[in-house]
Amino acid sequence: MKALILVGGFGTRLRPLTLSRPKPLVEFANKPILLHQIEALAEAGVKHVILAVSYRAEMLEKEMREQESRLGIKISMSHESEPLGTAGPLALAKEMLSIDSEPFFVLNSDIICNYPFKSMIDLHKKHGKEGTIVVTKVEEPSKYGVVVYNEETGRIQRFVEKPKVFVSNKINAGMYIFSPSILKRIELRLMSLEKEVFPFMAEAGELFAFNLEGFWMDIGQPKDFIIGTGLYLSFLHRTAPEQLATREGIVGNVLVHPSATIGKGCRIGPNVIIGPNVVIEDGVCLSKSTVLRGSKIRSHAWVQSTIVGWDSTVGQWVRMENVSVLGEDVVIQDELYINGARILPHKNIGVSVPDPQIIM
Repeated sequence: MKALILVGGFGTRLRPLTLSRPKPLVEFANKPILLHQIEALAEAGVKHVILAVSYRAEMLEKEMREQESRLGIKISMSHESEPLGTAGPLALAKEMLSIDSEPFFVLNSDIICNYPFKSMIDLHKKHGKEGTIVVTKVEEPSKYGVVVYNEETGRIQRFVEKPKVFVSNKINAGMYIFSPSILKRIELRLMSLEKEVFPFMAEAGELFAFNLEGFWMDIGQPKDFIIGTGLYLSFLHRTAPEQLATREGIVGNVLVHPSATIGKGCRIGPNVIIGPNVVIEDGVCLSKSTVLRGSKIRSHAWVQSTIVGWDSTVGQWVRMENVSVLGEDVVIQDELYINGARILPHKNIGVSVPDPQIIM
């Protein structure tokens, strides 16, 4: 089987992290976002993964060459010279996707969940139609485009964009499985699956819904990245609790890389990821945060709802909160207050940032 992952965009929503590396290579739970998907695909029997890329492809290619041999699969690049939306990349990769009559997966690269790929294959083969969309339940459907489908048969009837009155609480989860015949519907241009392909497939009775059980999050922006971390750690707690830290000072679900060091008298958690070679000094309080590789949190800092970029330093007695994001190699001097700031790479911050802003 094959899979196409829509890697495309510039990752603007996850800046300043994506100023240093492409979004699919930003670590989520100490593993590049993209690798969570590729490993799950390989486990489900996918032998060929195609990445639809446009931005900083050389960095991705280098990383993927290493993963190819480790996972025993083929990883190809499909290069977009201009934006093609969510459908155009299928036309660009048509030769690779239509090499046989087997169905193939298509994924948005920002999705984190308990990837039900084997069950998706089973459902798709059972109904025998052109497409299967994974749908997930949300609390506030009026914020999204919702999917209306027959609960008994799974057949999708229509899509409603940001409904004012309740019609469904299921949304498109950004994961699909298609039969190669879908490629006849798609042109090599800027084209949207959601607006220009799916409505016509639904009308023709060729589109079915797969209902996702369990957690789901699009982690393409910092606030959702932090929420997604909590959901993923809860999933680990249920399925692989041995991976979570249990030492003194740990509160709730916390993932600590073996090479990280944590000082005395710290309170770490809940929902914290500590990356490779990170140093947490004495008396630090850390919650709802990710600290990426090589960073240092100095003594008695208080850090909440924050992503600390690679090789950064947070000074003594610093307080950081409210979805603050540090780019790579940022230094926050001692005794400062950082509130909701997005700080670009290689900055040395010597004054407090009391109101959310971007620090260039």
